[in-house]
Amino acid sequence: MAEAKQQTAAATAAPTGADVSALSFEEALAELEQIVRGLESGQQKLEDAIGAYERGAALRRHCEAKLAEAEARVASIVERADGTLGLREDG
Repeated sequence: MAEAKQQTAAATAAPTGADVSALSFEEALAELEQIVRGLESGQQKLEDAIGAYERGAALRRHCEAKLAEAEARVASIVERADGTLGLREDG
C-alpha cells in the first residue's frame, strides 16, 4: 500500500528536470522525496547521484522559499491593528 502511494506521488510530480522555480511546493516536495529515496537506495552511479543531489539542493531551497512566502502571508493575515503580530484573541 505504501509503495502504491509512493508511485502515485511520483506520477503526479512534475517531470524531473523541469525548471525548479516553476514548480509548486507540492510538486517540488514530491520530487525531492523521490530523489532522497533514490539516493538512499545507493543504486545510482556516482555522477547520477551527484546530479540528483544538486537537483535536490535546488528543490530544498525552493521549498524553503515557498514556506517563507506562505509564512509571511499568514503573518500579514494575523497582523493586529496596532501593527504587532500575534494570534487573534477572538478566534
